[in-house]
Amino acid sequence: MARQLTYEQRIALINKWKSPPSDSEKLRLERAERMVNQAVLRHEPFQGLDITVASKGSYPNNTNVRGDSDVDIMVKLNDPFHTEGLAAWWFGQQASYAGPWTRQKLRREVEDALTNHFGSVDTDHNLALYVPEVVGSRPSIDVVPCFKWVVYDAMVPGGEYVGSVVYGRDGKRVINWPELQLANGKAKNNATKYRYKFVVRVLKNVENVLASEGVIAALPSYFSECLIYNVPDGILGLDGSLDSVVRESLREVYRQLTGSWFGSQRMVEPNGIKKVFGKGQKWTEKHARELIEGAWYYLNYEG
Repeated sequence: MARQLTYEQRIALINKWKSPPSDSEKLRLERAERMVNQAVLRHEPFQGLDITVASKGSYPNNTNVRGDSDVDIMVKLNDPFHTEGLAAWWFGQQASYAGPWTRQKLRREVEDALTNHFGSVDTDHNLALYVPEVVGSRPSIDVVPCFKWVVYDAMVPGGEYVGSVVYGRDGKRVINWPELQLANGKAKNNATKYRYKFVVRVLKNVENVLASEGVIAALPSYFSECLIYNVPDGILGLDGSLDSVVRESLREVYRQLTGSWFGSQRMVEPNGIKKVFGKGQKWTEKHARELIEGAWYYLNYEG
């Protein structure tokens, strides 16, 4: 079992954790994004293409924490876009595309662009290309070559959801919705007096402590964001101290995890589309319960 903080220690840490990384760390993250963008812009095979280079995950969402601030950047080819089912047959993008930009070629060209710019790239990972950290200059960078992914839905504004799809070296695909995550996170933060992202950072920091002390298995930092996203705005925006908001948020997540099976199955990621628990996820409900129980004990909240 982890150590327990005193009340004074808890308040001191919560006040420390309420802020994102320092300005100097933010500059390092921005430099990493800028350098990847330059690498892509200078790569001759990418000239004239509709391609997006953007950071994703905790950095643009302002939920990253000090000392845990690597950067994830997508290099997304928007044309040809990918889809499936009836939409693939009707719009013909994935089914009939016979041009040069296969998933293998995209990954190869992104690798070449990064190697030409940075000199050293680790290509052994399943999804991302890894650019090592330069101490004091920029953090390590995970660069994900991906295609625009479209899901058509006549019930939503614009008639479609737009995300990204990356194809792993193992042949499996992973669909993400970074733009929706960013928009939904901003909206929830505004609706909760800016406390949503604050509570996310607190839980991420606690997870780092519990994992480093061997209390729980290390979990992706995005998992904490997923759990807190499911706390109702009324709880996150409660009048009172930041400490009480953290306590009631943890209590609410645990209620959803343990109240009934249907409660946890209604939980969605910050993109509003994917279920938090289900096929293809890197975590389980057991991981969630252990994280919340460990956080409750470590922060020394009363029962």
